[in-house]
Amino acid sequence: MSTCVETAVKILTTESSAWGIVAEPQSASFETGVVIITGGLQYRSGAHRQSVSLSRQLSLAGFPTIRFDLAGLGDATGSIHNFEHLRPQVDAALAALIRQAPKVKKVVLWGSCDGASAALLQCADRPDPRIAGLCLVNPWVRSDSGLARTHIKHYYGHRLTEWSFWRKLFGGGIGPKAIEQLLGNLRASFRQRQATHSFHEQMAQSWHALSVPILLLISEKDLTGQEFMDHARTDKAWHGCLQMPNVQQHIMPGADHTCSTPGGHELLVQLTQQWLLSRFRH
Repeated sequence: MSTCVETAVKILTTESSAWGIVAEPQSASFETGVVIITGGLQYRSGAHRQSVSLSRQLSLAGFPTIRFDLAGLGDATGSIHNFEHLRPQVDAALAALIRQAPKVKKVVLWGSCDGASAALLQCADRPDPRIAGLCLVNPWVRSDSGLARTHIKHYYGHRLTEWSFWRKLFGGGIGPKAIEQLLGNLRASFRQRQATHSFHEQMAQSWHALSVPILLLISEKDLTGQEFMDHARTDKAWHGCLQMPNVQQHIMPGADHTCSTPGGHELLVQLTQQWLLSRFRH
């Protein structure tokens, strides 16, 4: 049975010291590696040890990978940084992978949730020639008005077509708190997007400027992913992003935010691996 070799490596920035795990195939590898950026406050194992499984399986397919702790999480020192300010840490992890696996010349950034947003922001302003592609899973573009519109469209929109909802409403089966939540979402959905969400525009500018392959994976049952799709389809800054020829997108049926549903993680790995093999098999 094929196995991969895992090595702990030190990842240093001016503000933190962290550990990363590099997974390399025992046999020959490709010249493209994968840097896994976890989402939220997850350390290097990822939600449900997703990063461990993904790293090992991509390595067995021939792609050396690194998964690593972000500052302030897991075994890393330093303070936790917002996803908008992870560039030094991602730079250091990328360099650590290339040092440990010298055959690797370029990397794909793989990120989930705000890790996906961080991967996209990594390419803003100053393109890095070492970055050969991006794999983005349920990218984070959260705003109060955007989330409210998403709730209305993907939850309430479905419920409002069900007779059972109206029967419960008129029969008193829906409490005041639920009704107030619906009204609150309706009010918020009509508000203008806040100008302070500058990372939205930075992400859009980076996306437009990229010519490298982009894989976009969206979970069918995830409001974060649905909010991103709604935002990308309607916001002027994102106009045409999803139709760019370098973009491949998939909706993962039945999957939740962390792909914890039966078969969800397996599909996530399969789609990632197939995309990598179709573009970076050299």
